[in-house]
Amino acid sequence: MRRHWLTRDGGAQLTLVFGGWALGPAPFARLTGAADVLVVDDYRNLDDALPETGDYDTVRLLAYSFGVASAAHWLAGHGLMCIRKVAVNGTLFPADADRGIAPETVAATADGLSAASFARFCRRAGLEGPAPGIDFAAAAEELRAIAARGPAPDPGFDRVWISASDRIVPTAAQEMAWGQSDTVRRIPGPHQPFAAGQTWAEWFA
Repeated sequence: MRRHWLTRDGGAQLTLVFGGWALGPAPFARLTGAADVLVVDDYRNLDDALPETGDYDTVRLLAYSFGVASAAHWLAGHGLMCIRKVAVNGTLFPADADRGIAPETVAATADGLSAASFARFCRRAGLEGPAPGIDFAAAAEELRAIAARGPAPDPGFDRVWISASDRIVPTAAQEMAWGQSDTVRRIPGPHQPFAAGQTWAEWFA
């Protein structure tokens, strides 16, 4: 996995973010109100124990998009205790026709990945500005790895946010995946719902 420190001021609490596929740390860069924020991504393998988490008194987790299933698999393998776990626009079933993204869509995205197709993906996701630069071969390999890893065990998310206009992980699929849990909150907006002026506290509410 790759690490992106958004802030690292030596606070007592770490905000650990499992980001989405190929979008990097940019979606989270304008959120405010957390001393130390570590964004991780690239889920080709989940062997990294993230030893930096041991430097903090407490860790809270926000998992986004394909980071939701990836974080759940990672937690099952590494046993990190988090004081709060939040899922945003993702499910425990990343490649699933009913409860995630259809497997054939994931496969087609990996097989046809190019600068043009990735730019379309970013626009559909609601990402502002130009598409980030990525390693296309590595990004395609990551999609295949996420699909092959399959459904993740439920780590017990304390809050689940679902965007009303998600064109990446369809809103209806997310609703089916999470059911009628009282942890679910519905919000307006696209797949990428993070915006300037928001605080980390809002997402961990």
